[in-house]
Amino acid sequence: MRATNENPILPNARLDQLTSWDSDWAGLKVVVAGLGVSGFSAADTLIELGARVVVVDGNASDVNQEKEQTLRIIGAADVLLGEGVMDDLPTVDGDKADLVITSPGLRPTLGIFADAVKQGVQIWGDVELAWRLREREGRKTAQWLCITGTNGKTTTVGMLESILQTAGFKAIAVGNVGTPILDALRDPVEYDFFAVELSSFQLHWTHSMSPLASVVLNVAEDHVDWHEGYANYLADKARIYENTQVACIFNANQNEIVKMVEEADVIEGARAIGFWANTPSISMLGVIDGLLIDRAFLDDRHTKALEIGAVQDTGQLPTRHTIENALAASALARAAEIEPEKIREGLRAYEPGAHRIQLVANTHGVLWVNDSKATNPHAANASLASFKPVIWIAGGLSKGVEYDELVTEHKDRLKAVIVIGTDHQKLLDALEHHAPEVPVHNITERAKDQGLDPTDGHWAMSQAVAVAHELSAQDDTVLMAPAAASMDQFDTYAHRGNTFIDAVAKLVDDING
Repeated sequence: MRATNENPILPNARLDQLTSWDSDWAGLKVVVAGLGVSGFSAADTLIELGARVVVVDGNASDVNQEKEQTLRIIGAADVLLGEGVMDDLPTVDGDKADLVITSPGLRPTLGIFADAVKQGVQIWGDVELAWRLREREGRKTAQWLCITGTNGKTTTVGMLESILQTAGFKAIAVGNVGTPILDALRDPVEYDFFAVELSSFQLHWTHSMSPLASVVLNVAEDHVDWHEGYANYLADKARIYENTQVACIFNANQNEIVKMVEEADVIEGARAIGFWANTPSISMLGVIDGLLIDRAFLDDRHTKALEIGAVQDTGQLPTRHTIENALAASALARAAEIEPEKIREGLRAYEPGAHRIQLVANTHGVLWVNDSKATNPHAANASLASFKPVIWIAGGLSKGVEYDELVTEHKDRLKAVIVIGTDHQKLLDALEHHAPEVPVHNITERAKDQGLDPTDGHWAMSQAVAVAHELSAQDDTVLMAPAAASMDQFDTYAHRGNTFIDAVAKLVDDING
């Protein structure tokens, strides 16, 4: 039985009436599970609204204890930290909770959620709470443009934010990136638009959201352990299309996403708008002769098309992946009636974040590219497809995914593979089975042979860069796209990327004397 993953909407007359900031939240008994950024924001907001809030988190770290002190000062009913507090649903002031708000990363199978379902208590995520609070008397209500996908979410939401701001609107990137949505709602700035990045975790706990426009950029196996299977992961991604008002935007290359749109229960009049990096058909955005083209958001789309930019407007190293991200952002902007020339200006003004197909150095004819944000095979696929020949630095925490398809797809591009990380057996097996002729250099085994700590990411990355330099020749690309998470050797993917950047910088200094 998977009751918590099915995420039922349990009847509750009072909760049904909580549809704005000005609703009667006073005295509502709420348990907030998780004390991360979104959890703290949810607790803070609900306390401000007059709810009685108990916060629970299984981690009693120094940081969480500082947050506990703050929450008690501002009026939390209780804060419970440490082992076992997530096993059952606590009471609030001695009574059964009316509602549970969960942080997105917490597994639905935790005891606290099973207990909530057993007691008939609804579970919302921070996004569901934010949607219910979006309307506030005397203030403008921001329109939501929502983005999800296995990869490319942060890039696309950044592009969209840049487009909206360039067009003269007050807009902010919120959600799974940057500012928590609840914090943006409490900001004194009255926003016209929220560019909302949503993870599958957040969507799992979202029930009533109705975005102006929505997009699924792409899907591939990721977080299958959390969702207990790929089918459940797809079902949670598909939630973004429910109740969409104007446009359900989809990657036309992927049948799974097309099916999501076909099955979505949308607001009457919402259109299905496709995109891909090829010639667009009617009601699509695409590419013709190096130009980004709109054949969807114009009345005479059967005979005409609009130019909205150029491939070169999408970034320093345009790839199919970044082009598709730009098309998705453009489609969302067109759904919000942004003019094509403003979209082009916004794409040009966008400054991509680090660690996503980031050019680090170009020395002696060799490109060094940091794609540390490629934390799964699907993300690594996008960057591997962009370069040839490639010396590939890969490996880390696999999160239960397979590498056979990735290796098979790109074996002819690979000059060599340099393996880092401590959970790389599936990658090694895929390379041995599908690309036996490609040389593999296992940095982790080197560490073990030398009696060194295999979890020392700094040493591993410096060795990987040194080996890559020895193997490289003019016109090669050294690509650090791990296709795995980073936490076995690094704090975050950014830490991993910065370690690579530093190692390459030292190498270049040594080469140049």
